[in-house]
Amino acid sequence: MKPYLSVIIPAYNEAKRLPLTLIDIGKHLSKSEFSYEIIVVDNNSTDATSEIVKRFSHLINNLKLIQCNVPGKGAAVQKGILEAGGKIRLFMDADNSTSIDQFGKMIPYFSEGYDVVIGSRDVSGSQLIPPQPWYRRISGNVGNLIIQALLLPGLWDTQCGFKAFTEKSALRIFPLIKIGKWGFDVEVLSLAKTTGFKIKEIPVVWVNNPFSHVKASAYLQVLWEVFKIRYWLTMNKYKL
Repeated sequence: MKPYLSVIIPAYNEAKRLPLTLIDIGKHLSKSEFSYEIIVVDNNSTDATSEIVKRFSHLINNLKLIQCNVPGKGAAVQKGILEAGGKIRLFMDADNSTSIDQFGKMIPYFSEGYDVVIGSRDVSGSQLIPPQPWYRRISGNVGNLIIQALLLPGLWDTQCGFKAFTEKSALRIFPLIKIGKWGFDVEVLSLAKTTGFKIKEIPVVWVNNPFSHVKASAYLQVLWEVFKIRYWLTMNKYKL
């Protein structure tokens, strides 16, 4: 039977952080009234990430492991989204920065006809625990203004790793993506907007992880990829 929700977790060397995340997801979804599956996409990990998932599959219902040999978070999310079977397909971070309990806020918007619902740290009602350092806030805000000017006016947080798509929008958007690394968030949202899907940005609770794998250089990489996306859309490289 097709599940209502597919949860996709891209994971690269997450053996230490993944267990608590899986426990939290399993705890919340086991109480839900809808059917679900949990898919961990191991993205070339050199630690025990895959072994952890295999062990927990005996403890957590509907937990699956798939492998993605193409490096990059975007590539891992793409593979997980396209191999999932859910009517709604959500990807989230392996460090559980935004807990699956926030998905409940998204459900009403899908009922209202939205195709893509994204978590945000920058709209009214969001909570950051603890707040990000000032230099990350400034770099993030400057980057967002560029993204809005070139691609996504009105969206204040394209990089929060908590995004959900209807099956129809997922199967239309994700086969098209060209970016395998950090800029893929901007790309999928730009493709969603360009192809006419309705996007809703909602506030979420986000727990700041001081040991995040995201380096400062990722901000510059995302901005470079933003210009590439703008060019590709202008030149119809996606053949929309």
